[in-house]
Amino acid sequence: MSASPARLFSPSLLLLILAAAAAASCGQQQAPGGMGGFPPPEVTTINVQPASFPVTFEYVGQTAGSKDAEVRARVTGIVEKRLYQEGAAVRAGQPLFLLDAKPFAAQLASAEAELLRAQAQKTQADREAARLKPLAERKAIGQKEADDAASAAEFAAASIKAAQAKLTEARLNLAYTRVVAPINGLSSRAQQSEGSLANANTTLLTTVSQVDPIWVLFSVSDNEQLRLNKAMADGRLTLPRDNAFEVSVKLSDGSTFPRSGRINFADTRVNPQTGTYEMRAEITNADLALKPGQFVRVALKGAQRQGALAVPQVAVLEGPQGKFVYVAGKDQDGKDIAVPRPVIVGDWSRSDGTNVWLIESGLAAGDRVIVDGLARIMMPNSPVRISEPATTSLPGQPPVAAAPAADPATR
Repeated sequence: MSASPARLFSPSLLLLILAAAAAASCGQQQAPGGMGGFPPPEVTTINVQPASFPVTFEYVGQTAGSKDAEVRARVTGIVEKRLYQEGAAVRAGQPLFLLDAKPFAAQLASAEAELLRAQAQKTQADREAARLKPLAERKAIGQKEADDAASAAEFAAASIKAAQAKLTEARLNLAYTRVVAPINGLSSRAQQSEGSLANANTTLLTTVSQVDPIWVLFSVSDNEQLRLNKAMADGRLTLPRDNAFEVSVKLSDGSTFPRSGRINFADTRVNPQTGTYEMRAEITNADLALKPGQFVRVALKGAQRQGALAVPQVAVLEGPQGKFVYVAGKDQDGKDIAVPRPVIVGDWSRSDGTNVWLIESGLAAGDRVIVDGLARIMMPNSPVRISEPATTSLPGQPPVAAAPAADPATR
């Protein structure tokens, strides 16, 4: 028994067939020129022209104290007490640790007694020399006996000076049992706890870092430096005299530190281990907002690219073969099409608040680069409709006259 037509086709299939027939009947009324009969997408272009652009160089850096002092015990002793709060700001001369002072107090008492003994010997020798001097003048005693008495007085005077030196040393050692901060700055954690033995000049107790001003260390690769040198030699790049860059710091959360700094050191030698030039910037940090050891982004401002071509960053796309832009071109019928153009980009820059890519190669002066409507371009060399005005300039460049409007009948 044969099935009826109503059972051969489901209601949904019948609706699809009717929709396809309706679309076929209306196909002759669709606008020609676009993909699938749709009109060409509307795009906007700019006319790239050589101009001067500010350039910012960015590097990864790390903060460090402008002075880092290691606090070590200057005498050997047992650590009795920590006198500071770990991580707090300390002043030069502020006590940080207290060592057991009893052995050094005993040495000081011994040195004081030795000085008293030397002074007593000196007094005795002076009296003996004074008693024998008139006898020697009257020839009542031998000259050797008188000379020995005078020499004994001189030896006693030297003994006093030696005792005084030992007393000074004992006083210093006793004072060294109070370990003080050598500089103003931020303290670190205590490396030794109470009860541990601190050996003279070897045991590290803590560190103090001066953070106002604070230093920011970063490196420039040898390849980067060679590229910059070549650009300067060709007249395409100018740098501030004497490395007078404006240095800004971007923190790990993306915020920019409110105070800028300056470069205070630029090494002229390449580090053979890293292949980089070491550089250092200095930033005021009176509020101690920056801490030593932070990783930051260092931005150097003040350089200028001369006679450079630039396009907005939104105009640069990424493809399988690298970065490219769409340039307005003509097909064999004279219609506007979007032609892909591979480009090599250089540094980032800003022009009147617009982020731009500086183009190293791939574009020429006068090229019309598509900057708006890129999402509507379905494939390379597809037809486009350039909105009025047909060409504009990048912000900061001299304005370019708009091209005459094309006749819609020719599109």
